[in-house]
Amino acid sequence: MRVFVTGATGVLGRHLVPELVLAGHGVTATTRTPAKAAQLRAQGAEPVVLDGLDREAVLAAVDAAAPEVVVHQMTALGDMRSLRNVDKVFAATNELRTRGTDNLLAAAERAGTRRVVAQSHNFVYEHSGGPVKSEDDATVTRPAVASAARTLAAIRHVDENVPLGAPEGIVLRYGTFYGRGASDAMVAAVRKRQLPVIGGGAGIWSFIEIADAAAATLAAVENGGPGAYNVVDDEPAPVAEWLPYLAEVAGAKPPRHLPAWLGRLLAGEFVVGQMTTARGSANGKARKELGWVPRYGSWREGFRAWAG
Repeated sequence: MRVFVTGATGVLGRHLVPELVLAGHGVTATTRTPAKAAQLRAQGAEPVVLDGLDREAVLAAVDAAAPEVVVHQMTALGDMRSLRNVDKVFAATNELRTRGTDNLLAAAERAGTRRVVAQSHNFVYEHSGGPVKSEDDATVTRPAVASAARTLAAIRHVDENVPLGAPEGIVLRYGTFYGRGASDAMVAAVRKRQLPVIGGGAGIWSFIEIADAAAATLAAVENGGPGAYNVVDDEPAPVAEWLPYLAEVAGAKPPRHLPAWLGRLLAGEFVVGQMTTARGSANGKARKELGWVPRYGSWREGFRAWAG
């Protein structure tokens, strides 16, 4: 098929483009940086330098490519070392998830593209009820953390508008990325003992190794009905379990433990919520409907391969 990939030089796009080409698809791939065009061409894609917020340019680029599938992986993340103000860190990404999404949906409609596959996150689930969420469970409507309100609203914008805006609109709710080039800062923080277990570490996280995430995205290009899919591994786990394990395989000292009140002062309310009340996700729908199976079924083996 003809596939138009935006954000093709990002963390996930760098893995996705070669997989699409290897699978026999014709790929048009975008980047905001002219210097990265050669990288895309070397991977077998036709590069396009494009600002996803430039509506007319997006319409023209998609028209020219005439894709059967559009893949939305546009992000522009700021400094992730502090998440005290999530909306500040994600400000540019939030624009890409709102205006950028609208631009791509309009372009896909004009070009007659039926399938749009877009990046979302499993942060959208309510921090209540059972510990592991399926795609049918409630998502956040009124964020408890004011400094993350715009970010969660932007993710919801993708979740709600992509299935409505394309005949075959698919949203992939990725777990936390790890692996080559995806989360080096996390390992560095663990080795410096800068990533503590806060408030007992009861928050449940779901992970996905970055190449596994790309494989799931390829599967969504080729298979599956419209709607949302959790793209996570098989083993949701509390922070108190996975964080000491990551420290161990990375050759670091065990993480420090902080009470929740001190965590709020040092890291902010959003981080404390993720550490103490977050919910994990189940991947049964993606396995069944996309025909996708993660290579690393557990973060345990994935962490060993990545950080060991």
